[in-house]
Amino acid sequence: MRSVFITGATGGIGVPTVRLLAERGYRVFAGVRDADKARVFDGLEHVLPVVLEVTDEGSVAEAARDIGRLLGGDTLDAVVNNAGLIVEGPLELVEAAELERQFRVNVFGPAAVIRAFLPLLRASRGRIVNVTAPTARRAMPYNGPISASKAALASLSVALRGELAAWGIKVVMVEPTGTDTPIFALAAESADESRRRADPYVAELYSPMIRAVRDATARLSLADPETIASVLVRAITARRPRTRYTAGRGAALLPAVGRLPDPLADAVVARALGLAKATPQ
Repeated sequence: MRSVFITGATGGIGVPTVRLLAERGYRVFAGVRDADKARVFDGLEHVLPVVLEVTDEGSVAEAARDIGRLLGGDTLDAVVNNAGLIVEGPLELVEAAELERQFRVNVFGPAAVIRAFLPLLRASRGRIVNVTAPTARRAMPYNGPISASKAALASLSVALRGELAAWGIKVVMVEPTGTDTPIFALAAESADESRRRADPYVAELYSPMIRAVRDATARLSLADPETIASVLVRAITARRPRTRYTAGRGAALLPAVGRLPDPLADAVVARALGLAKATPQ
């Protein structure tokens, strides 16, 4: 039986991905932080929740050992780094702890997972699938932390592709467009909390631009999680996967903007986000 380990399994993209893989006959080791949330998989055959914290290397190493034992004589065919979070806001208002949290979850966590699971993947000539974002190729103002973290994960993916080719291990990136999941509401809530702790004068300076960006993003059409999950499953299961998949309508638009001359790209983004008309207080 073919087997996959996926982090962030109970997230908005994770749940439909696990279900699609299970329906295809895969055994899925569903990485979760909270065992209670794994009840969403009750009744799904061959789905085995694995509790771990991706930012804790000891927890990740223990999960790899447990999965190795559970595999018995079978192989692990893919590791999917899907767990992630968004830290948003202007850099001047992003707290150091929040910036560190962004990188711990989105970069250091996947790196720890990859290191711990490589022995299992080397034995199977399996693959690593990293969920990045279009902002990895063109950073967005007021989304610097998430853009930077996904760019770092994308760079690690490209480097790993060359480092692991000797063992036939493929490294694949999936870039989903904005998706209809709770992650954006959670990001806005965290950003508002940070702003309340900031210097009120500085926070007020940014208020018109923050409102403009939020109004612009609220008008965006978000992709259905199942649509993104279907592309992620394709990246996991394809015999000859591409090195990069875009997922969802408009996912390729931002990278295309990034290929424009910088002044033109900056102007296009500023207009799209409403920043061209927003002025500081």
